[in-house]
Amino acid sequence: MAEGRSLAGKKLLITGGAGFIGSNLIHFLLQEYSDLRIINLDKLTYAGNLDNLRDVENDPRYEFIQGDIRDRELVEKIMPRVDAVVHLAAETHVDRSILDAGEFVLTDVFGTFVLLDVARHNQLEFFLHVSTDEVYGSRETGCFSEDDPLHPSSPYSASKAGADRLAYAYWVTYHQPVMIVRPSNNYGPYQYPEKFIPLFITNALEEKPLPLYGRGTNVRDWLFVEDHCRALEMVMIKGIPGEVYNIGSGNEVPNIEVARKITQLLGKPESLIRLVKDRPGHDLRYALDWGKIKSLGWQPQVSFDEGLQRTVNWYTHHEEWWRKIKEKSLDYRRFYQSYYQDRQAEE
Repeated sequence: MAEGRSLAGKKLLITGGAGFIGSNLIHFLLQEYSDLRIINLDKLTYAGNLDNLRDVENDPRYEFIQGDIRDRELVEKIMPRVDAVVHLAAETHVDRSILDAGEFVLTDVFGTFVLLDVARHNQLEFFLHVSTDEVYGSRETGCFSEDDPLHPSSPYSASKAGADRLAYAYWVTYHQPVMIVRPSNNYGPYQYPEKFIPLFITNALEEKPLPLYGRGTNVRDWLFVEDHCRALEMVMIKGIPGEVYNIGSGNEVPNIEVARKITQLLGKPESLIRLVKDRPGHDLRYALDWGKIKSLGWQPQVSFDEGLQRTVNWYTHHEEWWRKIKEKSLDYRRFYQSYYQDRQAEE
């Protein structure tokens, strides 16, 4: 492994570890390090799912605590027990932020404040804050570098930008060993089926319409979640406090092409793809210059075609996992009906 900090024998607090990226990161780290210990702090909101971690719940290296990152008393009890923090807990769905921005501000900004403020009274080796490429806003050409100004377009990305800059302020003001990463769009196993790729895969498996915003011309740089986990590991080991690291993959694909690839992989007709009214403030394109993290020794290992095939295979073979969410979650059904079924298709 690369030179730098050692994770061996350390104890990490991972916030939001029952979510998509968090559960993948926990699996990855427990596989890579035999003596690493992890505390997973997760509120278990709609996207937190302990089914994601059934295979490790009895691992003596792993501990789950259900709780809110906004609960300072709880955070104060946990923080002295760990060597470092990987902060993933956040409200993340753009559509939900348009419907209820307040919860995003409270969790993403105030929750991050609580963690940072408690952490500064403890001697941590690092505090890794996971931001998002969406804080930059949209860009028609070229790529965003870490020094570019932030122009968030949605309540979600604005709340993440607030947390991002708050984390940086704690480095400048209190010299906390804070590092920030801004990853591009993740996809892969265990992603909640409101999100674009798992929604389209599971809807196609059910022969339901695939609701595509606008004309499907929005472009995202798709990052397979395992590559993201490797990048987080690299920053934990070699990242410099006070620095920001973009995590991209170079897999820029228009949403319409993603939808077509999904139907092709599943042998479904493209007629399932339905164009629906675009959401407000929908960014056209995200693209990152990730040369800085590449200089640490990281680069993506999974192509988009390979990653999408693996993702389709996972959802195909884990039908019980996603059906439990889509069929039994009243919250999900209400959201689905209000944001997809009731929208007028655009010709």
